[in-house]
Amino acid sequence: MKQRQNEQVIRYVNNDNGPTLGYTEGTGVKIIRQDGLLFKDLNKDGKLDPYEDWRLSPEERAKDLASKMSIDQIAGLMLFSKHQAIPGSKGFNPATYDGKSFEESALEPYALTDQQRQFLAKDHIRHVLVTSVESPECGARWNNLLQQVAESEPLGIPANNSSDPRHGLDASTEFKVGGGSHISIWPESMGLAATFDPELARKFGEIAAKEYRALGLSTALSPQVDIGTDPRWFRFGMTFGEDPHLSADMARAYIDGFQTSEGEAEIAEGWGYDSVNAMVKHWPGGGSGEAGRDAHFGYGKYAIYPGNNFEQHLIPFTEGAFRLNGKTGQASAVMPYYTISWEQDKKNGENVGNSYSSYLIHDLLREQVGYDGVVCTDWSITADAPEDITRLNPGGRCWGVEEGYTVAERHYKLLMAGVDQFGGNNEAGPIMEAYQIGVREHGEAYMRRRFEQSAVRLLKNLFRLGLFENPYVDVQKTVETVGCEAFTQAGYEAQLKAFVLLKNDNQVLPMKSNKKVYIPKRKLPARSNWIGRPVPASDGYPVNLDEIRRYFEVTEEPDEADFALVFIESPHSTMGYSKADVAAGGSGYVPISLQYGPYTAEYGRDVSIAGDPRDVLNRAYNGKTVTVTNAGDLDMVLETKQRMKEKPVIVSLTLNNPMVMAEFEGAASAILANFGAVEKSIMEVITGSAEPSGLLPFQMPADMRTVEEQHEDVPHDMRVYVDSAGHAYDFAYGLNWSGVIQDERTATYGKRLSSMNK
Repeated sequence: MKQRQNEQVIRYVNNDNGPTLGYTEGTGVKIIRQDGLLFKDLNKDGKLDPYEDWRLSPEERAKDLASKMSIDQIAGLMLFSKHQAIPGSKGFNPATYDGKSFEESALEPYALTDQQRQFLAKDHIRHVLVTSVESPECGARWNNLLQQVAESEPLGIPANNSSDPRHGLDASTEFKVGGGSHISIWPESMGLAATFDPELARKFGEIAAKEYRALGLSTALSPQVDIGTDPRWFRFGMTFGEDPHLSADMARAYIDGFQTSEGEAEIAEGWGYDSVNAMVKHWPGGGSGEAGRDAHFGYGKYAIYPGNNFEQHLIPFTEGAFRLNGKTGQASAVMPYYTISWEQDKKNGENVGNSYSSYLIHDLLREQVGYDGVVCTDWSITADAPEDITRLNPGGRCWGVEEGYTVAERHYKLLMAGVDQFGGNNEAGPIMEAYQIGVREHGEAYMRRRFEQSAVRLLKNLFRLGLFENPYVDVQKTVETVGCEAFTQAGYEAQLKAFVLLKNDNQVLPMKSNKKVYIPKRKLPARSNWIGRPVPASDGYPVNLDEIRRYFEVTEEPDEADFALVFIESPHSTMGYSKADVAAGGSGYVPISLQYGPYTAEYGRDVSIAGDPRDVLNRAYNGKTVTVTNAGDLDMVLETKQRMKEKPVIVSLTLNNPMVMAEFEGAASAILANFGAVEKSIMEVITGSAEPSGLLPFQMPADMRTVEEQHEDVPHDMRVYVDSAGHAYDFAYGLNWSGVIQDERTATYGKRLSSMNK
């Protein structure tokens, strides 16, 4: 592809018996020839240092480089940047670099912002979180510019770019161009879990890693392996479900796929040029928030264990992420959650955020489990907490250490607990202050060793992937790789395997094509999303009718239709807190509903298990009523049934959480659940071109009473819904065209479940 403005020439040199070296003219890096081999002189001193010698192990190289780094350079290495949108991408604000629009600026759309250039050089940041990319070409060129700046710095340490999960239907739109996705679309994690097929998760990881590396991304902030033991948690759909053993199997395969390189791509011990570091989250599990509340917010800071079931939450880590089948052995990094694991510190009795807990990190994770990879905090946990407990930004999530600590002292406490890296932090100053606190308490030699210990862990993850030899990507290859036909087809086939057929009265499905279908419009009120951003009201068809017309004739008149197809989502509830309740004189705490109709809590606790004297000690909410924002979905189904009379009503249900099915199940002839699927895949299943084979990776509750009475920390402890055909919507339930699925998957996980419940 044509050279762009601001780009310098990237040179490549080949070793006959070693790696290809990539470097940029003008960065000061030269090539050293020794023993008939070629090496990059990254620190520009004219000699081959051990860390520049690719023949040595990552451990040896990392120790040498760490010993050469100043404390402020190591402090920069410990930073993981705040969210960075690549210029030209959705959500990017040009004011962050020059206050001009791209049309007014001489910079290319993928140029580095002033902030990015500053944190590379001034704060020595080398770990960058990328949130959105306008196109594969844009992502590749931006990576190369970033790596050029990093290479020009004194030690030539490359950048480790990263991303949250990007292959789900919604998240993939952040990696796009011209309105179309440019990364392969796969089911969400819950959809992968619904296949009960770890091999499919491994295949996903392998393909996703190739797309990540082509974009210059070398760390995945995934998978999320918390077991979803409370069905109300808003991050439930991002997990592999509620079963610890299924979650462990899926985690192990997912990470093996991401981290393993094979054949010519392998450098050593399974690591190589196709590998992406997996940062598994969230230790020791964040799925047991009291009443389903989430710890991004002050009102949801507590994870509780009323069933004394803390140990099962560790299984996806200890038996999955840290016990891989592949050569890489274990996930290269782990992220603790924001939550305070209430009353779980058996040594110090501290109720502090998980990253701050020396018991959970040093004693349990490091010593007992034996994990020696990178521990990175979740984002923004060191800044002062906002007074408003509903605020996400600005402010920190320093739960348990809100008072009595400076920002630097929080960093020091984290370091002493065993943390290596600080997520969402662009400033090295507080880490330098933390170092001085340690020097005063333990001496210079001790703190130098402590900093180098973390530096070695962090650097090993860069050496293993070959980034020191060549951090650059081939733009043409990126364009050919990301979202290529083979990867897109693999993701599409995975979507087909993730559908769960819950109901199919009289074998109404599959439906013959060329029939007339009625699709009701969907109306949603104006609302806010989980981070408080306004979402405008909408009123229209919930699907692209042109896609539907490829299979059926669409009519606006129910009387003319042969059947109806209704598209709904599981209930969109509160997050468990309401400012309106505060204004009315209440505590602010309200229930989270999994039903469409208004819900008044009757069976919640009279006194909450956890509480905060800075807020309220009792967070109970019995007697309070909430209504979900998409209550109209229920009306749409019931009204459609009324209009269709005896003709079939098929419900396409997108599930984000378990839900109460009793409100509408009787009005549906068939219910087909998905966890993020393109319209084509939905239609292929409805018409029988593909047969549903997915299974529920969680229980569907009989009602809200069982939701309130279940223990937040215990899986499989609800009374499940039984439909009009007598089918129990339990873990591992699903239908195919022949009826209830009974196969090797249901036998395997059924035996594990029986064993676990003894």
